[in-house]
Amino acid sequence: MLTALAMAAPLFAEGPAKAEDFRWIAGQWSGNVGKAKAEEQWMAPAGGAMLGIGRVLAGPKMLQFEFLRIEERADGVYYVAQPYGRPPTDFKLTRHEPNFAVFENPKHDHPKIITYRLTKDGTLEATIEGEPRGKKSKSTFTMRRVSQ
Repeated sequence: MLTALAMAAPLFAEGPAKAEDFRWIAGQWSGNVGKAKAEEQWMAPAGGAMLGIGRVLAGPKMLQFEFLRIEERADGVYYVAQPYGRPPTDFKLTRHEPNFAVFENPKHDHPKIITYRLTKDGTLEATIEGEPRGKKSKSTFTMRRVSQ
């Protein structure tokens, strides 16, 4: 006889990570960062990738925007950021668990590490770490789901 635990579906499929493993990021997110507002919107995984866009607003002014992807490649899963539409910067997935992912690019100045975490209360935390102008820096953007 199978126990309930044995019958439960695994949290992640066996084998290498897939874009599907990050479905928990999909949706529209918004949160305050000081006097500014951070927003991200992520499409559900399809075709081995997720597409996203983010921006930071201060009152009526957009301070920053970026195009984002989480995509499967032959050598792993990557988070690809294009701030201001510039050429892409790749961050390779180095660790993931249910509702948690770390992407890294040690050769990039800032950020070097991007972490996403979905908390138990449903808050999405996006953290960037790096060394802009040679000084260690870490910023966390805390956002709530606005819509699926």
